Amino acid sequence: MAGITVDERYCKGCGLCVSVCPKHIIALSTDRINTKGYHPADLIDASKCIGCAACAQICPDAAITVER
Repeated sequence: MAGITVDERYCKGCGLCVSVCPKHIIALSTDRINTKGYHPADLIDASKCIGCAACAQICPDAAITVER
């Protein structure tokens, strides 16, 4: 089963990963703020992740790891 891990220490909540996810299963957290003051990205439904790695490729801060 594929999935992603977002390292909240590096995520700046830019939303690029949200915009490129073909399954629309990544969203910015509305209830959490990281130590830098940003809303980090969250994987909403891991069962729908296809492991395409589009999110990891577009992330400017290398905060996303894809597990396949």
